[in-house]
Amino acid sequence: MAVAYQQKEKYDIADLLEIMQLLRSPGGCPWDAAQDHKSIRKDFIEETYEVIEAINKEDKALLLEELGDVLMQVVFHAEIEREQGSFDFHDVADGICKKLIERHPHVFGDVVVSDTGEVLTNWDAIKRKSKHQDTYSSAMDAVPRELPALMRSAKIQKKAAMAGFDWKDADGAFEKLAEENRELRDAVKSGNTDAIMEEFGDLLFSAVNVSRFLHIDAEEALTMATDKFIARYKLVEAAASERGIDMKEAELSVLDELWEAAKGKITR
Repeated sequence: MAVAYQQKEKYDIADLLEIMQLLRSPGGCPWDAAQDHKSIRKDFIEETYEVIEAINKEDKALLLEELGDVLMQVVFHAEIEREQGSFDFHDVADGICKKLIERHPHVFGDVVVSDTGEVLTNWDAIKRKSKHQDTYSSAMDAVPRELPALMRSAKIQKKAAMAGFDWKDADGAFEKLAEENRELRDAVKSGNTDAIMEEFGDLLFSAVNVSRFLHIDAEEALTMATDKFIARYKLVEAAASERGIDMKEAELSVLDELWEAAKGKITR
């Protein structure tokens, strides 16, 4: 039996809150009612990445839809807490409004800033104070370990740089990258699996450090490189098929020839 609900031509946030309550109430949806924060946490990540996809595609209709999916996730988690009597969606909205007002004293207060750099500096200082981060290491600890590894390492490095713990220029970062590459090769020669894992991680961390000096987002750079690999591989696969080459059985020199040809067609 369907729950009683007056359908409308146009809905707003109040309707979304009510619909979520109905879905989790007796007589609603058994699946929705059975969920908790942990069971749907990966859905939040997936929906967020789909928003990024819509932005990258510059697809406004898709962006509208995916933003709704993210909003639904916020409402879902807030409803779980409302049922437990801890907080609700309105408390979430109240909290973010207060945070925005607090961290924009140049808008809502009498602080004067000259550029976006000062805005970000003030934001970070206010954030550290509000979260009682008395040291830069405590600020590093506050960076979620659950972030994508490249993104997390970049954030950690930026905080270290703010404390003055940084190379003077990109040359130092490049030299460190070369050093870590040598250490990884030595670890591979030793055959020590733990050492290989450690040195490979150090190499990646150093590569991110270089990207920071070059003002390049490491996550985006790796995504672009992966996309380029896929595009080139498709050409290799097609060329191998046309020439009757079994890629699993072909000599490496043959595959390398196909790859070089693909590189010539797709340079970026």
